[in-house]
Amino acid sequence: MQLGVHTPPLADESLEGALSYLADQGVDALEPGVGGHPGEDHLPRAEFLDDEDAQTELQDLLDEYGLEISALATHNNPLHPDDERAATADTELREAIELADQLDVGVVTCFSGLPAGGPNDEVPNWITAPWPPEHDEALSYQWDVAVDYWTDLADHADEHDVDVAIEMHPNMLVYEPHGMVRLREETGERIGANLDPSHLYWQGITITDAIRYLGERDAIYHAHAKDTKLYDAQAREKGVLDTTAYDDEPNRSWLFRSVGYGHGEAHWKDIVSTLRMVGYDGTLSIEHEDSLTSSREGLEKAIGLLQRALFETEPGEAYWAE
Repeated sequence: MQLGVHTPPLADESLEGALSYLADQGVDALEPGVGGHPGEDHLPRAEFLDDEDAQTELQDLLDEYGLEISALATHNNPLHPDDERAATADTELREAIELADQLDVGVVTCFSGLPAGGPNDEVPNWITAPWPPEHDEALSYQWDVAVDYWTDLADHADEHDVDVAIEMHPNMLVYEPHGMVRLREETGERIGANLDPSHLYWQGITITDAIRYLGERDAIYHAHAKDTKLYDAQAREKGVLDTTAYDDEPNRSWLFRSVGYGHGEAHWKDIVSTLRMVGYDGTLSIEHEDSLTSSREGLEKAIGLLQRALFETEPGEAYWAE
């Protein structure tokens, strides 16, 4: 398993500066943004798509620093009811898949997107309960929209031999493992998970159980290392569906934290071990979104912990069982 970094926290660095920094930290791979919410500071999609010279220069730079790209990231909402916004997100995603093919990168990470609750609505609608009945009807409508879109998108991904790894994220249609598996079953095996524990923690999902559930279905195509801390005093008063601003840290029920600051080292070793049990041998990509520390300090503390947790060798023979 490789140690990677999702690069938006290094947006103030040039691509070469980011590569140099990551190499010095002992990182193996990077997950650069190529559109959508992650931006494209280190890998502007239009500058590299269909440009063999730019792609060769990029590969030479990666080789110089001993790094590889684990995935291209473009997190947006291709199911948005605003046609223009949906079209932009769709273009970003399709071009990310095409660029991944040209760069010999096997995975694109993204969101499932979220439609409106009906054909005449103007904003996306996250349905969290089946009652009153119109909410259940809205959810059925959303799944129809999503399956149509992702079936077509999966065909595009298959044409380019690229897997699409969806991050399960609240305020998106797919936000937990059962929804992830449903979308995969209804659209094809090119659609799988970018396993990000952070959004599952605050929903009360046990991460190792989620890994086993998805892993048994060969549905994990990429993984993030991102922690979350629940603050019980706040959660006891208002639960975890918290709309308090992210920078109002003392009053939130939960916060994204650097790896090790929401759950201890032993927990992250369990995650690594469970990923190995289900056959995942890809990249564990650190995503830093901890407002209580700086980007570099948060990244470096996460890197240090995960370097102790990750296995560098293949499993040995169980000679003691012979």
